[in-house]
Amino acid sequence: MAKTAVKCSKMFDSTTGTVLHDQVIFVEDNKIADVVPASQAGSLEGCEVIDLTGKFVTPGLIDCHVHLGSNGEGNSSAQRPYQTVGDVTLNCLKHARLDLMAGFTTLRSCGDMGYAAIAVRDAINKGKQWGPRIMAPGSPISTTGGHADSHYNPYISESIQPGAVGDGPDELKKCVRMNIKHGADCIKFMATGGVMSRGTTVGAQQMTYEEMKAICDTAKMYGLITATHAHGTSGIKDAIRAGVTSVEHGMMMDEECIRLMKEHGTTLVPTIIAAERIIVKGAEIGTPDWAIAKAKQVYARAKWGFQRCMEEGIPIAFGTDSATPYNFHGKQAYEFELMMGWGMTALQALTAATKTASELIRKNDTIGSLEKGKFADIAAFDGDPTEDIKAMTRCCFVMKDGVVYKG
Repeated sequence: MAKTAVKCSKMFDSTTGTVLHDQVIFVEDNKIADVVPASQAGSLEGCEVIDLTGKFVTPGLIDCHVHLGSNGEGNSSAQRPYQTVGDVTLNCLKHARLDLMAGFTTLRSCGDMGYAAIAVRDAINKGKQWGPRIMAPGSPISTTGGHADSHYNPYISESIQPGAVGDGPDELKKCVRMNIKHGADCIKFMATGGVMSRGTTVGAQQMTYEEMKAICDTAKMYGLITATHAHGTSGIKDAIRAGVTSVEHGMMMDEECIRLMKEHGTTLVPTIIAAERIIVKGAEIGTPDWAIAKAKQVYARAKWGFQRCMEEGIPIAFGTDSATPYNFHGKQAYEFELMMGWGMTALQALTAATKTASELIRKNDTIGSLEKGKFADIAAFDGDPTEDIKAMTRCCFVMKDGVVYKG
């Protein structure tokens, strides 16, 4: 394959958090062969030239929290009884491609019915389908009545519940192993109640420390990272003490949560957009009143915790919970604007979606920056996000693994 030269007038360097000017990225096969100033690039004769002059170039973006089976419906649980696993799998592929077209070359799915996201990941990795890189945990793990349990009446088959349900350390260890058996490359569990689960108190802890420790220890034994859905304060603390890799949402933190995250090296994935869209748009699209009320409850405290994490240097990785009400796949770059609204600079928000995200998912040796030897995952945008962060919603070029998918 001929070498490709990508000309960049503005290129985000996630390793330093700065913008470099007049660079050339050389791509061979699926890897970055070199990144050099244009003045040192020499002749480009014999190269396929991609001219991104006037665009803002970044590493392929990473969304560390999506749900591929749904797409912004007002109440997706109302659809679940009518969907087959086949329906969900096709949705996962469609939505993953929407995210790719928005510049997100890597996704971490945080749980979908029936191992559907794992099937899509495997099909992409085998070259049978095209799409972004995907990490997938299989079924999110919950206790009985927890955030990933079904909450349907008892006469509806439990086979349509969204999560793997167990009680006590031994049952939850089995849930971890069952997910791994079916191809999970990360593990997700529900430490507290949630906004979109009917009948759960959003801040209430739903797993004991011993249960969370069993999950985290088992995943670690298999070499996998863990993520926990956690809004409530006590659940966040016990998850951190249990060894969780990242806290998802983390909206009701207190000062002890901040101290524990710093002490344990835990990453926050804030997903601001999920609660914000429910509050602003949920009523328009039929989101239940009880879910809107819970979104308001968690959102009221979330900004404080986000800013304290910034002040203490706690890693914050980009994640959006895409699929939640009015939070559409391919439109999740609005999260950049919300992160800036809570105190990040544009370049800090971009770092969260590249370098920090790659470190969280333990892929920073291959993605997350534009460096020699890494996968050729490149995105470009119309406009400069350091001048107008809305530029991140205007993706005009996507390369993943050396293949151009857009532009």
